[in-house]
Amino acid sequence: MNHWKRIVAAAIVGSASWGAPLYAETPPNMLVVGFSMNNILTLDPAAITGKETVQVLANIYDNLVSLDPVNRSQVNPQLAESWTISDDRSKITFKLREGATFASGNPITSADVVWSLKRLMSLNLAQASFLKTHGFTADNAEASFSAPDEQTVVVTLPKKVDPELIIMTLGIVGPGSIYDSKTVLEHEKDGDQGAAWLTNNSAGSGPFVLGEWRSNERVVLDRNDNYWGDAPAMRRIIMRHLAESQSQRLMLEKGDIDIAFSMSAADLKSLEANKDVSIETIGGSGFYYLAVSMKDEKFKNPKVREALRYLIDYEGLDKTVLPYFGKLRDRPIPSGIFGALPNAGYHLDVEKAKALLAEAGYPDGFSTTLRALSDAPFLNLATAMQATLAQAGIRAEVITGSGDQIYGAMRERNFELIVGRGGGGQLPHPDSNLRAIVYNPDNSDEAKLTNFQGWRTSFYDEKLNGMVDAAQVEGDKNVQTKLYGDIQAYYADLVPAIQPFSEVIDTVGVRADIKGLALNPSWSTQLRTVTKDR
Repeated sequence: MNHWKRIVAAAIVGSASWGAPLYAETPPNMLVVGFSMNNILTLDPAAITGKETVQVLANIYDNLVSLDPVNRSQVNPQLAESWTISDDRSKITFKLREGATFASGNPITSADVVWSLKRLMSLNLAQASFLKTHGFTADNAEASFSAPDEQTVVVTLPKKVDPELIIMTLGIVGPGSIYDSKTVLEHEKDGDQGAAWLTNNSAGSGPFVLGEWRSNERVVLDRNDNYWGDAPAMRRIIMRHLAESQSQRLMLEKGDIDIAFSMSAADLKSLEANKDVSIETIGGSGFYYLAVSMKDEKFKNPKVREALRYLIDYEGLDKTVLPYFGKLRDRPIPSGIFGALPNAGYHLDVEKAKALLAEAGYPDGFSTTLRALSDAPFLNLATAMQATLAQAGIRAEVITGSGDQIYGAMRERNFELIVGRGGGGQLPHPDSNLRAIVYNPDNSDEAKLTNFQGWRTSFYDEKLNGMVDAAQVEGDKNVQTKLYGDIQAYYADLVPAIQPFSEVIDTVGVRADIKGLALNPSWSTQLRTVTKDR
């Protein structure tokens, strides 16, 4: 057995070998990636939550358009080679590129695009919220998405909205992912539109196809030989579940993996001087935050929520836990986006928090639970938060686990406190953040608006919803900028259920001979451009 065959064999055998170092350089046409799979629950683009799943699916599915990894305001052609907006700004017409096919060999037609968008709305899974918030529903999907011919897709806006936002939204992995409708429907069961099959199978047109997914173990992607674009240099991508940062660091140092996506600050720091490794950092999407459930009687009280605001050690977390992961930010719009206000200046103030708790009727504090993913940096954030909460008498039991255990409880609105990451930002527009973290159009349990952080926390304010809607459609940029400032000030006065303490930045470790990696702030990093200089 030759050298690289031994490596491949070691990489794809049973789960027992995945915890042991391989001690060998990866083959020149195979990319091995280490990251945490704790939050990967399904591979159906319509149902996903979390950045890790996007990192996988960005390489399997194409969209009509893509978001540029460098110039965040730029939208690039993908399956659509061009698009136009009608004079009255009520319709967007996309022209598909000719000759493109899915991995199955089936041609990509406008009927597939329309079917994908209608499926998204009719199944009403997590990713539907991106379009629902702009008025798209299962009931109006027939009128909203049409295919006048095989190469033309028309999106008719159901209400007044900035059409550029809709175009950007269709560039996000999830709401904009296009399926091979013929292949999916061959696997439909009981009218589920292929939902069960797509949990662990793929039907896209991207540069790779899903070869295998073993939950919390590995994802294997194989090169799509029917890919319509330039062929990827890598024949195979193996994405390994390496939950421990130290394991990723050691394997990256030895060359057993090529890219490490989820390492701790300490391990990233230790690699800075390693000439065989490059550390790459870009602006990310969303925030790290402390969230409460307003279904809980304690946290319905604004005095309690305000006390929590002063039990976060913003500067301490920024300096000790979040280097490489985040930058101090206490507003719901990230710095650098138009309309963003300066930080409010919240800081750790235990005495003020104690006084607020006493006013709320909790002079001796209370007991609660604090959920956090077991990955970096969440567990360290939760441990630090537990200590500062205790200084004011709040006894927080830390509950750690996988994405299903932690965010699953949040999606079911069955939690008390959580240290989380989210809040939109995949689009370079304030509306992207506010829709995710602030907006909640229907606070009923039956609405199941799981992709809205506001709904998950049972936070609802009708005036705030109206302010977000009005700012989004304002045509005068100066007026729009002021409206977004007003929203942030009003949101702070409400003492909301979610308090950001850092805006996300993304940092990865990469072997120095890896070329062509373009990290995407919207999480949809394309690995088809990666080559190895060896």
